[in-house]
Amino acid sequence: MSSIQKPARWLLLLVALSLIAAACGGGDDDAAPQADGTDVPADGGEGGVVSTFVVEPEFLLPTNSSESEGNAVLEALCTTLVQFDVATTEMYMAHAESIETDDLQTWTVTIKEGWTFHNGEPITAQSYVDSWNFAAYGPNAQQTANFFANIQGFEDVAPADPDGEEGPKEAPEPSAETMSGLEVVDDTTFTVTLNEPFAQFPLTVGYEAFCPMPQEAFDDPDAFNEEPILNGPFMMDGPWEHDQAINVVRFEDYQGDDAAQIDGLEFRIYADQATAYNDFLAGGLDIMDELPPERIGTAEAEFGDHFGEAPDTSFGYIGFPLYVDALKDKDLRHAFSLAIDRQSITDVIFSGGRVPAGSFLAPGIPGYRENACPDATYDPDKAKELYDKAGGWDGPLTLWFNAGGGHEDWMDAIANSYREIFGIEEIKFESLEFSEYLPLADEKGFTGPFRLGWGMDYPSAQNFLEPLWASASTPPGGSNSSFFRNDEFDALVAEGNKQEDPDVALESYHAAEDILCEEMPGTPVYYGLNQFIWSDRVDGIAVDAFGNLAYDQITLAG
Repeated sequence: MSSIQKPARWLLLLVALSLIAAACGGGDDDAAPQADGTDVPADGGEGGVVSTFVVEPEFLLPTNSSESEGNAVLEALCTTLVQFDVATTEMYMAHAESIETDDLQTWTVTIKEGWTFHNGEPITAQSYVDSWNFAAYGPNAQQTANFFANIQGFEDVAPADPDGEEGPKEAPEPSAETMSGLEVVDDTTFTVTLNEPFAQFPLTVGYEAFCPMPQEAFDDPDAFNEEPILNGPFMMDGPWEHDQAINVVRFEDYQGDDAAQIDGLEFRIYADQATAYNDFLAGGLDIMDELPPERIGTAEAEFGDHFGEAPDTSFGYIGFPLYVDALKDKDLRHAFSLAIDRQSITDVIFSGGRVPAGSFLAPGIPGYRENACPDATYDPDKAKELYDKAGGWDGPLTLWFNAGGGHEDWMDAIANSYREIFGIEEIKFESLEFSEYLPLADEKGFTGPFRLGWGMDYPSAQNFLEPLWASASTPPGGSNSSFFRNDEFDALVAEGNKQEDPDVALESYHAAEDILCEEMPGTPVYYGLNQFIWSDRVDGIAVDAFGNLAYDQITLAG
């Protein structure tokens, strides 16, 4: 049995898959005033409580959180089987002692002994099996369900609609409550049998959807969502105060190597980046790990040693809802893509703080190809030609985006291009909070192009292809909000998943990406860069390639 626990070929394979360069910003022990010249008073507690910015999450239940805001909090509350180094994104064992296989299809997971949940309940192999079965079970309607779809028996707990979602019949009732591919061996060991060999399985279990959860989560998921009890370096300090704050404190009995160095974190909830930024300037916030677009260009000069920038593997994209009749025309989708001036958006609106995107894989992800999509570029003449060929757009056009994320200006730039190139006179915006926006996406509620983003859950090309665009990843339970379905694409991704050799796998993944470039169910607009600022109270501030703060590295300055 070959093992990824040891420096043998499987560990080397997975390290090769997961290496990504990521820089981090350091603090300065010398006191530095804020941009408005005021000082932030020091916290009197030993270790201190540090405040950071977040927009209201949609969920905190790990199996139901599929957006960055909730996952930013869960990163502090949960430790998964494997984690990724902040500086290199190299995978390492966290709660797992080992993850082993001899055929890439059946994996034996051994967890470290002595770990408990925040309530003192021991974490066992059964904890993981119960949590994963809860996530997958169809009636639970968890947004991350499709991350478990490659485990044997998933189709029994979440059967597919036999005539498709547009047909008259509903999906049948599950024939089982648990997946046959999950088996508990003993308190610290369980096995996972997949439908097919999947070389990158160990990378996937670093995603928060795979967090273990205690019995309380299954007894009352709604209550658990308000005050989750997990196994990470921080634990909840009271229930979620919606639209105000999420408070967490150091978990004193934490068994991992990344223990917290501060007393606690206050995830202070703001309606938007601009409000949070103003509060930071007034001394009311310690860390902002993202900045309003209009502030990016001047932030380094303003904050000096209290400004950091690091690579990011996220990308922002425009999705085309393929259930809208006009957008079923591929030529119209290509026209809308070709009319986006990505370079101007990143230069003018983001002041160089984003990078124009021309591929469905992000830089730093194994297999990234620069400008893989010829029509993910700016060509107004070709855009107009294809727009006319498709018959244009009839009536007002509505562009959709989530509120609070600083998307208004670049969506407005796209609207201006569409007016100028296509002559669409009436373009409207619909902006909703994530708590309304994502459910609307799942319910096929968009009437025109929509904004979404994607950041890696684990460093793999598969993670940018299958969860976003595979037929099995359509909602509910998946993130394919365009409702794109293509059998050839699905087959190519499945073929890549089976390959032991990463280079051979990439041949299939690249062919699948080529189909996306041809069909254009969405179009990439920009790749992310992490810009972050911090007050003179704190030190050791770093942001990883997932876009998350390294919470265990935060200390008080001085």
